[in-house]
Amino acid sequence: MKRTEDSPRVIAVVGPTAAGKSDLGVALAQRLGGEVVNADSMQLYRGMDIGTAKLSPVERQGVPHRLLDIWDVTEVASVAEYQRLARAEIDRLLADGRTPVLVGGSGLYVRGAIDALEFPGTDPAVRARLEAELEDLGPGALHARLAAADPDAARAILCGNGRRIVRALEVIEITGRPFTANLPGHEAVYDTVQIGVDVGRPELDARIAARARRMWDEGLVAEVRELEAAGLREGRTASRALGYQQVLAFLAGECGEEEAQAETVRATKRFARRQDSWFRRDPRVHWLSGAEAQRGELLGRAMTFVERAVTA
Repeated sequence: MKRTEDSPRVIAVVGPTAAGKSDLGVALAQRLGGEVVNADSMQLYRGMDIGTAKLSPVERQGVPHRLLDIWDVTEVASVAEYQRLARAEIDRLLADGRTPVLVGGSGLYVRGAIDALEFPGTDPAVRARLEAELEDLGPGALHARLAAADPDAARAILCGNGRRIVRALEVIEITGRPFTANLPGHEAVYDTVQIGVDVGRPELDARIAARARRMWDEGLVAEVRELEAAGLREGRTASRALGYQQVLAFLAGECGEEEAQAETVRATKRFARRQDSWFRRDPRVHWLSGAEAQRGELLGRAMTFVERAVTA
């Protein structure tokens, strides 16, 4: 089914990791005659398949997926560059009369794609100084500084994500305002229906633990070894990805393999809570329970929001 003039222009499927976004995105794209546009910051990297739960070609069920596997693991992620690429894909699909289905849990990437966000520039001197402090003091000390300057930003950024902490502190220093103050209100550049997928916390925690075990069984350690040879350890963004960071520590002899898996589960649970908090602050998101997928009801419920937007 091709998109009509009355159809919502963009669908965004958002929410915490392991809630069921990817499968719903495929189902919606099939129903609406669209394509999936990736909004998971780590699925942009080539070779990072198992640890990011990237859908296999079979699981994509013939639905084209855009913005997967576009960067080497040595490349530093840029939300501004992602914004440019995502909007190009969205505009291409809209021009072709097809529905873009944006799928992912990277909140700033989703907003960068669909909202009127302009990202502050960089100051090489400020960035170099902050990165030197990160090297000397570690991310925890800089995260504490961020928490004092901008508590909302600190809650949204993991305390171990040194790159994002540095960027937030850089923006604060350049602009003289909190990092989150540089994010405007919810002003969309596309007519978008946002559908949030979540499950109860005990079930989500169980899903996260099961996913980690499955990733290990499917060969995550071997995947990380291969990527390490391709420069993963030097990649300032990719090396910090959940699961990959922990396996790199194991391969360096800094912890045991069981400890690496357990820490992956703990860190992913913390990250899922931050994702949920981020998207819950957006009043435009229509929430569904991922548990409904087990009863085959999730797609039908999601389509009610799409159809309601059409008739509104």
